[in-house]
Amino acid sequence: MNKIRAKIERIRTNDQLSIVTFHSQEHSLTMMSLELGEEITQAKELVLTTKASNIAIAKEYKGMLSYTNQLTVTIEAIELGELLCVLQLSFENTLLESIITADSAKRMQLEVGESVTALIKSSDISILETLA
Repeated sequence: MNKIRAKIERIRTNDQLSIVTFHSQEHSLTMMSLELGEEITQAKELVLTTKASNIAIAKEYKGMLSYTNQLTVTIEAIELGELLCVLQLSFENTLLESIITADSAKRMQLEVGESVTALIKSSDISILETLA
């Protein structure tokens, strides 16, 4: 499971929808949520999570996308299977895992040590735990 330690920077709410902005070392991350617990407050430290299948990869990316969370990562390991490819990605001294199709990995000619962009929709990030 992917875990990113972060601190809440801003919470915007309209009706029951909340957009939460987090700061993780040198990066900002955004989460969209329909339900925030009362313990989720500004400046709170917590651990975020997302499924490996929710992390898309862009190589030599230029342009604009609707993905709010665009993280520069380094490929640490590649496990290429018959149908799927598991990528180990280094982000702020944290390992993240992405699962993409083997066909995509081959087409993109991904290599260990290469810098790529990890893309995560704000609706695909959730709070795993709050920290004291």
